[in-house]
Amino acid sequence: MTQQLPQSQAEVQALTRLAGDEFVSAVDGIADIHRAISDRVFATLRLGLGPAADPVKIVHDAITDGVYAIVSGSGSVVGEVASAVAVPGVPAPSRTVWGAGVLAAVQGLIGDTLADNAPILSTPMTFRVDGAPIRPDVLAAYSPTPTAKLVVSVHGLVETEHAWRLGGEATYGDRLATDLGYTPLFLRYNSGLHISENGAQLSELLADVVAHWPVPVEEICLIGHSMGGLVARSACHQAAEAGADWVSWVRQIICLGSPHLGAPLEQAVHYAAAALDHFPETRPLSRLLKRRSAGIRDLRRGSLVDEDWADLDADALRTRVAAEVPLLPSIDHYFVTATVTRSPRHPLGRLIGDGLVLSGSGSGRGDARRMGLGEVNGMHVPGAHHFGLLNHDSVYQALRSWLSLP
Repeated sequence: MTQQLPQSQAEVQALTRLAGDEFVSAVDGIADIHRAISDRVFATLRLGLGPAADPVKIVHDAITDGVYAIVSGSGSVVGEVASAVAVPGVPAPSRTVWGAGVLAAVQGLIGDTLADNAPILSTPMTFRVDGAPIRPDVLAAYSPTPTAKLVVSVHGLVETEHAWRLGGEATYGDRLATDLGYTPLFLRYNSGLHISENGAQLSELLADVVAHWPVPVEEICLIGHSMGGLVARSACHQAAEAGADWVSWVRQIICLGSPHLGAPLEQAVHYAAAALDHFPETRPLSRLLKRRSAGIRDLRRGSLVDEDWADLDADALRTRVAAEVPLLPSIDHYFVTATVTRSPRHPLGRLIGDGLVLSGSGSGRGDARRMGLGEVNGMHVPGAHHFGLLNHDSVYQALRSWLSLP
């Protein structure tokens, strides 16, 4: 019978083994680039020197292949040795702010492949209290006074529930608990999975929470940052399609810097990966870009449902248009956008928005697509960046105002 490792040791071993594997992959990629460039150089030399260049190429290839093999092999050995080292007394990385941040970054980049390569690092969606995962049926026990109004904070790509404290100790949820009597719930999930997959998991979790909550739930507010806003919308859409009861209690979905119409950076990477694949010298870089997670790919068009990615070539330049997911009429939808410039009309602000999301995408208003979000249901924060929306006093004042409406 195999003895199960403690959570802390299992996570540390998986992380170190993954680091070793990624080092080997990086070295192999560099070796491929080196070989492609040298092959082109020697092919040119052969045009002038003829067969006399062949012995030099043979020696060059033998030496470089040997060097890269040694470096790659040492990285693999170091990873295996490090992963076997016991770490008594060290807390599980997932339970610490720093460790959770590292895991979130890994998940955001390659989280969809971790289930096969390192399942211990593929964090299932859970509610968290002080970094620890809490089951939905006992979640209320961790609240001083469970109320009938729940506010659920859904973080974005490569983030955790700790991100809501960026810039201040009191989160939006904490302040809404004090000012308006909401019970704050904080979610953590693997942001490398498809948005629709995380939406389905969120729907199941909220159904369990509502079923086990000690007082009848009267209101649910979902606050999502960036990808989190899309996950919240996907969860409500799937719940409504399935006739789930919990969605009838959702009063507001508030999206902070969410790319409803897609994110330009992911769009650029998509085309860059295809372009780099045409040349042997840059093909390893193309393979690296194509490793990006399903969650990142979904940001290209703001995809919320399985139909946007099922049975499709993820690297195809031309794919079908993202399905239009209508706003649920029973829910009030709000949005917050930002630009790094003081004026949203400044050329730089129009070009890069908050650094990751353009204002038109965050407000659901583009040249070809419009979601139907009204001007009155949104606000713009000038001179702020994407992550500044996680904890911003102006944003909180808007949240409090919106949640105070009858």
